[in-house]
Formats: sequence, structure tokens, C-alpha cells
Amino acid sequence: MRKNNSCLPVAVKGYTKSEHQEFNINRIADANLNRVKEGLRVCEEITRFILDDHRITAQLKAIRHKIDILSSSVYLKANLLSHRRVNTDVGRLNSSGELKRGNCKDIFQANIQRVKESLRVLEEFSKLIDIRAALGFKKLRYKVYEIEKKSFRKVSAVSDFR
Repeated sequence: MRKNNSCLPVAVKGYTKSEHQEFNINRIADANLNRVKEGLRVCEEITRFILDDHRITAQLKAIRHKIDILSSSVYLKANLLSHRRVNTDVGRLNSSGELKRGNCKDIFQANIQRVKESLRVLEEFSKLIDIRAALGFKKLRYKVYEIEKKSFRKVSAVSDFR
């Protein structure tokens, strides 16, 4: 089997090699932009309504807005939406681990992890398009690391509730 280094794992009829790469990158960017913003929003709601921490809430909100600005400089929303394939996405079904949450800490940890992972994916694939955007996503990822550290003790101290 021939090694494929072009980010083109599956042929798409009617697309040139370059268009196919753009198609795949837009699908990856779309999924990860949605994932990172959803994860940030969940963490933001926990810090806002459960921890009642204005500072961390504002930091999470600021990151979410910076992602919008940064991504719009690299990815056109119309392209992201036109390349979206929800019904045929092989990764769209939940894994059993996604359905298990024991408490607020579990929810926060799962979502802050989702944010970090998605920022890393955006960083890596943005390197193919715009190195400044890639560096911007990297900078945001490190800010999330700092927020995770600051909020860990507070989230861990929350009484278990269901």
C-alpha cells in the first residue's frame, strides 16, 4: 500500500487533489470549531452559574470570541457549512464514555479537554493555510491550560449534585 501524505484519504468524485484537500480541511475545521466553542460554553456556564467566578467566566468568553475572530480570518463560514456532512460523518455517534458524567467536575474536565484537543487540531491544520492563525490557536490553547489550572481546585470543591 502506498503511503499517502496529502491529507486525502478518500477520493471525492469531481474534486481535484487541491479541492479535495480544501474539502477535508474545511470539514476538520468545521467540526473542531464547533467542538471548541461548545466545550468553552459548557465550561463558561459552570464557572458562571456554579462557581460564580466572574474572572474565569470572562476569560473563557474572551477565548470563545477570539476563536471566532481568528477562525473567520482563515475559514469562510460558507465553505465550512457547504463541506459539512453530518449524516455521513463516521465519528458522529457518541462513545459510551461521552454519556458518563458523575458530577460537575467530570463535566468540566471532559469539556476543557475537548477544548484543548480541538485547539490543537485547529492549530495543526491551520499550518497548511496561515501560520499566523496556527500560532493564534496555539496561544489560545496555552491560555486554556492556564485557566484549567486556576479553575481545577474550585471545580473540585463543588458539592456533588445531580
